[in-house]
Amino acid sequence: MKLPFSEKIKQIFGLGKKIDTEFFDELTDALIEGDVGAKTAFELVESAEKICREKNITEKNDVLLVLKDLILPYVKFIPLQPEAGKTSVYLVLGVNGVGKTTSVAKMALHYKNSGTQNTVMAAADTFRAAAIEQLQIHGERTGVRVVFHQSGADPSAVVFDAAESVRSHGGGLVLADTAGRLHNKENLVRELQKIDRVARQKADEGCYKKILVIDGTTGQNALRQAEVFNEAVGVDAIVLTKYDSTAKGGVAISVGKELGIPVAFICTGETYKDIGVFDSDSYVNEFLGL
Repeated sequence: MKLPFSEKIKQIFGLGKKIDTEFFDELTDALIEGDVGAKTAFELVESAEKICREKNITEKNDVLLVLKDLILPYVKFIPLQPEAGKTSVYLVLGVNGVGKTTSVAKMALHYKNSGTQNTVMAAADTFRAAAIEQLQIHGERTGVRVVFHQSGADPSAVVFDAAESVRSHGGGLVLADTAGRLHNKENLVRELQKIDRVARQKADEGCYKKILVIDGTTGQNALRQAEVFNEAVGVDAIVLTKYDSTAKGGVAISVGKELGIPVAFICTGETYKDIGVFDSDSYVNEFLGL
């Protein structure tokens, strides 16, 4: 198993290690292993090396602080807060296996506990009967209502009904779980674009968001997934799942730099409470081992 970047960095800064060209080469390799894309890693280290030489920086912590200052602009936080009295629709995207349906449930409970009235989960992954059943189980466990149709139904109709229901109750939030069959990309894109049109029409102005769930351990695959979904319907925010202190986690840096997509939530475990509002500073500090 590859070491996370924060552990790898400790090895690079071994006893008596000089801050020289070889050191910066190793730093580039460590960033790439930490799931920061090669292009981004080379650019970051090139800038860091230039600054360190100009300012004669030779201490480990100072080098890392330079790197932190370079990384932070790419790792943005976006607050997602539904407006009271309005109908908000959050379309939750992602490939199968990233923890998308569980993330919908975690977000639903987060918003319910935060005081958002009429939080509803919409089972818009109608392709898999198991996905509908899974969301229903989450609904029972969290006490959040689930709007669903039978397996094989039109997913955009599920989103339509969920939004209508929320609106009829004076506003609230629809969190829509969607399919993620990337192996059938063209059909998926067409399906998502139809849901996108319906969701945009049903949400109040400024209250529609598209949220992509990515697995923090899958590295550059997650970046490619973000590219596909962003190209298909546009992505407003990221939820980073399966992230803990041992995860490599650098993918949020790549997604931020390459696509400009900010992060809304970070999930650190499997229970419904293992979700937190993203903190850019803490994330970068943890990644660098500061």
